[in-house]
Amino acid sequence: MPIDTFLLALTTFFATVGPADLLLVYAALTRKNTPAERRIMALRGILVAGGILLFFAVFGDLMLRLFGITLPALRIAGGILLLLISIDMVFARHSGGTGTTPEEENEAETREDISVFPLAMPLIAGPGSISAVILLTTGTEGFNLEWFVVVLALLLILTLSYLSMRVALPIQRLLGLTGLSVVSRVVGVLLAALSVQFLIDGIKGSGLLG
Repeated sequence: MPIDTFLLALTTFFATVGPADLLLVYAALTRKNTPAERRIMALRGILVAGGILLFFAVFGDLMLRLFGITLPALRIAGGILLLLISIDMVFARHSGGTGTTPEEENEAETREDISVFPLAMPLIAGPGSISAVILLTTGTEGFNLEWFVVVLALLLILTLSYLSMRVALPIQRLLGLTGLSVVSRVVGVLLAALSVQFLIDGIKGSGLLG
């Protein structure tokens, strides 16, 4: 059902793109910039990341066939990666799956323009979100209604990410670290369940269970 696919994609992209986590990192990295500079970097970062993710949405299936990767293998690998990300979210641990490493953050501190690195990649278009895009779009088996529903969910999350960056400083002051942490943990639990389902579907499709 398209509505089921939409909700699945929306939840997965919300967790892997991470608008809540993005809000915090973006506010910290742009605290010395003017409002105009923050607006331009946010828009440029979203456009670059969106282009990267849409590339994998269109050519993900072709790349899998090129490297001889089956859909069950992708589901198992994607499920494992998303499960690791969800564990980090639930236990509030920092990893490179949905954000930057401490070394990358230190390098970003010295940059005047963070729109491409680290904002577009790896903050928005990181390993988790790229894996999720390939996993969800390849599962639709072509450019059908479900594929467009997945892309619509991706575009909505990218729009939400842009809006969250535009109001990053006020929201950070309003919710604080505790409020944003609660949101991240709740989404992490949902992502854990989804990742396990990907693993189950991958194992069933692989024929390992006979």
